[in-house]
Amino acid sequence: MTWSPGHQAVEQEDLPKLRELLDAGYDVEDDNGDGWTLLRHAIDIEIDSHIQSGEPLHADVTAFLLARGADPLRSTDGVFPAAEAEERGHWLAAELIRAWATRPSNT
Repeated sequence: MTWSPGHQAVEQEDLPKLRELLDAGYDVEDDNGDGWTLLRHAIDIEIDSHIQSGEPLHADVTAFLLARGADPLRSTDGVFPAAEAEERGHWLAAELIRAWATRPSNT
């Protein structure tokens, strides 16, 4: 599969590159054509990294994307980010997404 620049940055968990792209106007809701937004991809890669490396589970990319405006309630292919994170055992991302989605509006 050919990844867009944003998805490549997420796949590599390259936060400086992702920040550079978003600062330059890259769409935080970029969809790879298969229903995977950057946020959904982040959840997947964080889980995979944890499983493959044995390192503690983290939510760095998920948190950064939420801070930059990723929609925590956007459903792709009927899948909501928090539900997918919870179903796949990424409790940290699930909690973060739920907290972000239910925060009081600043408007």
